[in-house]
Amino acid sequence: MKKYAFTIIILLSVSISSYAQKYLLPNEEAIFSFQTKNNKRVVLAKDKANAYIVYRFGTAQKIEFEFPEKTKDSWTKFSYSFYLRGGGAQNDAMDLNYVHFSNKGYKYTIYDKQPETGITITNLKTNKETEIEGKPKTRKGNLIVFRDNGLLKITE
Repeated sequence: MKKYAFTIIILLSVSISSYAQKYLLPNEEAIFSFQTKNNKRVVLAKDKANAYIVYRFGTAQKIEFEFPEKTKDSWTKFSYSFYLRGGGAQNDAMDLNYVHFSNKGYKYTIYDKQPETGITITNLKTNKETEIEGKPKTRKGNLIVFRDNGLLKITE
């Protein structure tokens, strides 16, 4: 009986996990990710061969938003900007990094401003901003990689 119970538990866990959507496909790697303060997950990922970039947002059970829907030409849909200031006697050092994309009348800005991380969503018609704050301790990776790798257009 124990043998059957163990088999049933394994089958149930496999079937349940197959319903959960994945933030990363087998051919992808995370560039930058974090958990939001309301326990959603943000993942900026790329194909391991640099074929595409993709943004995903949601829970372990459901990806609520993925951009772009099709990965062809995805690198052209994102841009990167940053501000770097060395520290000194009169000011603190700053290293601010942003990845931007627009979709259906909204501009999304993923930011990494140590120690803050999150997303700002701007309605392009009203300029109303919605802030989704991240939990800094859940941050993995960074956006600095776009400074020199030539994969995203760098904007001001």
